[in-house]
Amino acid sequence: MFNSRLLTPVVILAATLLNACTSVTIDEYRQGASHLSDGDAIVLLGRRHSSDYETEPELVSCIGGILEGGTKAINVIGEREFLDSLYPWFEPRTAPMSMKRLDQMSERIEFANALDRYNISYIIWVDGNTETTSSSGSIGCSIGAGGAGCFGFGTWDKESDYEATIWDYKNREILGIVSAGATGTSYMPALVVPIPLIARVQANACKGMGAQLKTFLDPSSAGVAAQ
Repeated sequence: MFNSRLLTPVVILAATLLNACTSVTIDEYRQGASHLSDGDAIVLLGRRHSSDYETEPELVSCIGGILEGGTKAINVIGEREFLDSLYPWFEPRTAPMSMKRLDQMSERIEFANALDRYNISYIIWVDGNTETTSSSGSIGCSIGAGGAGCFGFGTWDKESDYEATIWDYKNREILGIVSAGATGTSYMPALVVPIPLIARVQANACKGMGAQLKTFLDPSSAGVAAQ
């Protein structure tokens, strides 16, 4: 019969020795200078190419929160508010997938007026997702006369791959691209009690992309984006 009190130090030791870590890679490609004046706003939109593909709304919201925070806050229009106000122009079937298409849509007075009400300077399209790429190990649990317990060890790898394309709405040009890639391995050791050690892959990709976008849009914020 197992004595869970004797195994507790082992469980704590396993949790201490194992660290769920994440590596993040950020890339930037710029075609022109960016500038935000007082009152200018941006909007972050997740790509929705079809009914079965959507960049995670929580990732888009996370990046927006980073841009709005700190000592160099940027005015970010909420994605849901923007989509509702400009319905149906940014729905999956009608959303502009290119600058040329946006230019054509802007010739419609009602569309242009809707954007002008927000004083939009930049439209940022975020494309990508986070997925589990592999997993291994197993954990078994049982109940006996001496109590219940689990034993085993499991791991799983996750990968985030996101790309943000910055459209300069006022000048009708693509200003640049910021990409973020993150990978990490999570662990689940189980000695009586499973202890998940989660690699925060998507969260770290968000932080990296958010900080880089803030510097991209407002170069004066370099070094203070994370404050």
